[in-house]
Amino acid sequence: MHGQMSYMQNYFDKRLDPRVLVPEAKSVISLLLNYFPAEKQKDTTAPKISKYAYGTDYHFVIKEKLNELLEFIKSNIGEVDGRVFVDSAPVMDKAWAQKSGLGWIGKNSNLINKQSGSFFFIAELIIDLELEYDTAIKDYCGTCTKCIDACPTGAIVEPYVVNGSKCISYFTIELKDAIPTEMKGKFDNWMFGCDICQDVCPWNSFSKAHKESQFIPKENLLGMTKQDWIELTEETFKKVFKNSAVERTKFKGLKRNIEFITQN
Repeated sequence: MHGQMSYMQNYFDKRLDPRVLVPEAKSVISLLLNYFPAEKQKDTTAPKISKYAYGTDYHFVIKEKLNELLEFIKSNIGEVDGRVFVDSAPVMDKAWAQKSGLGWIGKNSNLINKQSGSFFFIAELIIDLELEYDTAIKDYCGTCTKCIDACPTGAIVEPYVVNGSKCISYFTIELKDAIPTEMKGKFDNWMFGCDICQDVCPWNSFSKAHKESQFIPKENLLGMTKQDWIELTEETFKKVFKNSAVERTKFKGLKRNIEFITQN
């Protein structure tokens, strides 16, 4: 159910066994980094951007932190071999984070932490060092189905199963072709990504604003009106989204999304 995301079917052996990625690997260290913002977009009628993309692209931010952590481990323990991973290799991020007790996989397929919800990035250090390991925790979703009920495209086809090719994030980021006309009116104004299944999750009432300066959006981003987005130029796009995850859609892709949700 991955649509055009063909990379998801590649390197199956590496996804199942990190030792194929990192020879002699013995441990996976899973880490979370909060990205929940203190402020949101001001114009409630404007096309919306997923919160994770407000600031600097998380790949840059987290990779730098992970490399620092790996050097810290080496300087305190000695020669340790390993690699850092930030959503850019065939590593089962959520599965390892769940095994490590950082949360449980919710019915929307996101990792949920009892203390802080789900607005965080997941990353790993895979190293050749044996450690004392944490263990998984129980599922606290209970009978709640808020995420399933709220998804406007029906992408959560059953509890814990998401059809990636029906997700608004897929249509607005991954899909390179024209957005199917049958999705008209179902995007709830999302032009890049979608936070609906997280916004309605009761556990995200515990989310607290991050303290990462690099995740703070450029000053004009949150103040842009609906009309500003409709009139978006390539020059403004490059200025507002320099080193942002939104660059992934390119100007042409974002304009396609904006036109899809604003034109009747």
